[in-house]
Amino acid sequence: MSVGREIRTKISSIKNTQKITKAMELVAASKMRKAQLRMSTTRPYAIKMRQMISHIAGSQSEYHHPYLVEHPDKKRVGFIVVSTDRGLCGGLNVALFKSSLKAMQDWESQSVGIDLCLIGKKAEAFFKRFGGSVLATANHLGDTPGVSDLIGIVKVMLDAYRENKLDALYVTYNRFVNSMTQEPTVEQLLPLKPVEVEKVGYWDYIYEPDARELLDVLLVRYIETQVFQAIMENIASEQAARMVAMKSATDNAGEIIGDLRRVYNKARQAAITQEIAEITAGAEAV
Repeated sequence: MSVGREIRTKISSIKNTQKITKAMELVAASKMRKAQLRMSTTRPYAIKMRQMISHIAGSQSEYHHPYLVEHPDKKRVGFIVVSTDRGLCGGLNVALFKSSLKAMQDWESQSVGIDLCLIGKKAEAFFKRFGGSVLATANHLGDTPGVSDLIGIVKVMLDAYRENKLDALYVTYNRFVNSMTQEPTVEQLLPLKPVEVEKVGYWDYIYEPDARELLDVLLVRYIETQVFQAIMENIASEQAARMVAMKSATDNAGEIIGDLRRVYNKARQAAITQEIAEITAGAEAV
């Protein structure tokens, strides 16, 4: 019955794995609800901030902030890639990297260089193998990051744009739709795109104390807010994808256990049949 013992050992091992994946599924479900609540809390602020900045970009102000000016001859563009620190979340990061690479290759086909800001260990590992010019990295932000955690890496990219080292800046992340759907998203941060005039009418602002002073602060805060929201969306997407992946792993483990039990029962029945035949043959010989 050595075969039977081997099968029982495999069943026991898979059961232990199944317990782990079930626990991870429950933990991910709990974290997803919390992350979804934080994301839904910050999303209206980010959307309203984007609308207001878009109105400013389309206004008739005499002062043209560098973030509002389009660079016609683009030589380099920057990408802030938001990934996860941990794996076991299905194809979440793979889909994100595919979308990011497609956007980058579109620029490279026009002989435009790429600079990267990588958030998350998975992005660091991927682009370390893939290659690329990396200006800044950040990882281990946890499940509840703050805007203060992003100021340094965002400043690196904004300084590069101000110094005309970058002609455009994008952020790529997984947008949370629901627990089953997470969409890889590529959004342009700089230069800021104005909203369509026919939809919002004429917009203009009176700046106090001064347009230059106010926009310098407001537009930096806008970029930080959009990157922060991208991270919050990605965290919710990560937990949702991990919950689904661990549920799938738990179900698959159950199926494998069922198959092994059937194989074990067949082997046991065959062994019993063989023993009965041997006993019968011995009795007839006597």
